[in-house]
Amino acid sequence: MTTGRYLWIGACAAACVVEFTLSAGAAELGIKAEKFTIDGKPAFLLGISYYGALGASPATIERDLDDMRRLGFNWIRVWATWSGFKNNLSAVDAEGGPREPYLAGLKRLVADCDRRGMIVDVTLSRGDGIAGSPRLQALAAHRRAMETLVSAMKDRRNWYLDLANERDVRDKRYVSFEELKQLRDAARQLDPKRLITASHAGDLTPRDIREYLDVVRVDFLSPHGQRDSKVAKGVESQVRQYLAWIKEHGRVVPVHYQEPFRRGYTRGWEPSAEDFVTAAVGARNGGAAGWCFHNGDQRGTPDGRPRRSFDLGEKRLFEQLDEVEQETVRELHRAFSITRGQKP
Repeated sequence: MTTGRYLWIGACAAACVVEFTLSAGAAELGIKAEKFTIDGKPAFLLGISYYGALGASPATIERDLDDMRRLGFNWIRVWATWSGFKNNLSAVDAEGGPREPYLAGLKRLVADCDRRGMIVDVTLSRGDGIAGSPRLQALAAHRRAMETLVSAMKDRRNWYLDLANERDVRDKRYVSFEELKQLRDAARQLDPKRLITASHAGDLTPRDIREYLDVVRVDFLSPHGQRDSKVAKGVESQVRQYLAWIKEHGRVVPVHYQEPFRRGYTRGWEPSAEDFVTAAVGARNGGAAGWCFHNGDQRGTPDGRPRRSFDLGEKRLFEQLDEVEQETVRELHRAFSITRGQKP
């Protein structure tokens, strides 16, 4: 990507009225129309995947979070039911009850982010059976897992709950809209102010939007989208289409790009730094409330290395990002920091 291209991207980001919230200390995530707020101020959530955080040491987490903050990231995505590479890091057991020391680790992580003014996405998944046994298959177990998490961290306002990762995939991960409704209603009884979503694999249709808003009544939509070379340039127009469909529906909610494309996912396409920055800025300019710099293991290698956020037991995240990803985080910082008058 050329310097001129970066300057153009920065100018586009600067033109957007939604700003980062960079204040340290306890943070409260909220929603105003189609945007997120932190402590009542509009905030675009620029995030980074940190799925296997419950297997990381305190020193690793401290260094990674400090680097994230320095680079302008203000939210992370963590799984409360993460298993990978023969490591079960789930904060809940198969029946949804507390599982230590991982639940305590999740609480510490949320508190560490709270002190930095950062937001945490806490995600549940029934699993697909590839990495360990499927979990939370019964609705009662899924509900207990939700109750375990909400009860344990009710005092912190800097996190939201994804009830079911890619809940529409028709394998062991599948969670029906009616089940999601019951889970959402139960969560509201425990914590009326907790923000709740359920993530969707692929692109959304008008019918999907109606179901999420009318039946489940999520607080915001979390599409994961497609992963191919055409995606990055199409994000801005896609967001505008989603927001138009939402407006037609009569209820305004944020659109949050919680898990977009990443490197290492397919041999057919390895995104460039330009792809990532174009998508992030496009999402923001199109009216999205947040976008995540997704990262994970390297498919096609014998051991999956670099595993990035999928395995933080041996190396911290920023030691595992490849050269393109290192360039990406620098250029994301350059593009988005202009909105606060910071020096790139």
